[in-house]
Amino acid sequence: MIKNIAVVGGDLRIVKLVEMLQKEEYQVKTYALEKATEIKDTHTNSIFECIQNADIVLGPLPLSTTGQQLNTPFSDTKIQVEELINQIGGKTFIAGSIKPEVYQMVEEKDITLLDIIKREELAVLNAISTAEGAIQIAINETPKNLHGNNVLVLGFGRIGKVLSKMLDGIGAKVACEARKTTDLAWIKAYGYEPINLIELKENLNRFDIIINTIPYIVLTKDMLQEVKKDTLIIDLASNPGGVDRQAIKELGIKFNWALSLPGKVSPITSAEFMKETLLNMFKEIDNQ
Repeated sequence: MIKNIAVVGGDLRIVKLVEMLQKEEYQVKTYALEKATEIKDTHTNSIFECIQNADIVLGPLPLSTTGQQLNTPFSDTKIQVEELINQIGGKTFIAGSIKPEVYQMVEEKDITLLDIIKREELAVLNAISTAEGAIQIAINETPKNLHGNNVLVLGFGRIGKVLSKMLDGIGAKVACEARKTTDLAWIKAYGYEPINLIELKENLNRFDIIINTIPYIVLTKDMLQEVKKDTLIIDLASNPGGVDRQAIKELGIKFNWALSLPGKVSPITSAEFMKETLLNMFKEIDNQ
């Protein structure tokens, strides 16, 4: 049964998660979180000391922002991802947004690597925080109420669905873009305006706010030339995003690439979602 957890690096969500796990009576040791004074009783002086007796090793979300070093905003310590991997041997390692090259690192090692971001329950719950964060940005960066404004949501996945519902709830005139006929039918059933991807270009000039959730370039330069100059575009998609950033700069359109919103706008709630997901994962591991 999992009782001892090692936590290496991470942002405020991880700090709050450590506090929550302690309240659940897990034994938690941490490394590269020494600036988080609220969990100072968990600090260790080395990776080895942190993980030697751990049942599970928990890393940051995202694991790395550089592709090489661990994400450690609460520490001045710089840790290479490979350095941590080499210390984990024989344990289960859980982190977020794990790159393919990290999976390659563990191929010949006795390590079970799990990406918590790929868990459906966390993805759905995080969509709530992402949608609220997007609305907060829209309110802060536009001079008019969202109520009555024409808002276009690109993509009708988890985030698109939650975001559209929230926008509709505060009185925005919501349109949603999708490619699949089933998604377009659901958009219509919910009472939003459906826009097929092939008809997107001719409709762009109608919107005051455009929010993208699609993780590939949808708003190319050709598309962006149809957007009104006073339109706000918010991109929620991870790298490379859904907007041609060079083109949007050249065209002078107001733009916000809003990454990792759950950790920025609601770290405590995000930590609660993570804890709920982790406890599900622990049960599955214990039952194996």
